[in-house]
Amino acid sequence: MSDVVSEFLITLDQAEDFQFLVHFDKENYAPLTMDEPPPLGKDNGPGAARALAAAVGNCLCSSLLFASRKNGLALGQIHTTVRVQIVRNERRRLRIGKIEVTIDPQLGEHDPETALRVRESFEDFCTVTSSIRQGIAVEVEIKGIPNNK
Repeated sequence: MSDVVSEFLITLDQAEDFQFLVHFDKENYAPLTMDEPPPLGKDNGPGAARALAAAVGNCLCSSLLFASRKNGLALGQIHTTVRVQIVRNERRRLRIGKIEVTIDPQLGEHDPETALRVRESFEDFCTVTSSIRQGIAVEVEIKGIPNNK
């Protein structure tokens, strides 16, 4: 994966303690308040794990809708649940251990072959989930603190 198709930039500004205001790159997007639950933060908004869960769920739903429309499979109102397990790694650090997504597209009468074709292909359209599964390179710079790695 080396061909950059697009790029965007978001900014985060600390409001207080562990609460941050996320500013998106489009004026019509409202800022998002993110916070950590106690004992660190005050739980005034979703934390990073919840934002990631929402991104995975949203991307999978959108991909299912796209693939369904492309293949002529009618869906009803989509309802999705995303269950996230937080685990401790060998160093006792909290990590996301598993994400379970259950999508209920309110299927009515449908052609089983079309539904199976959609089921087998829709996840390939999901940018977020496919990226997470493959691992994403994250480069971190802290201004004023050199990286010794």
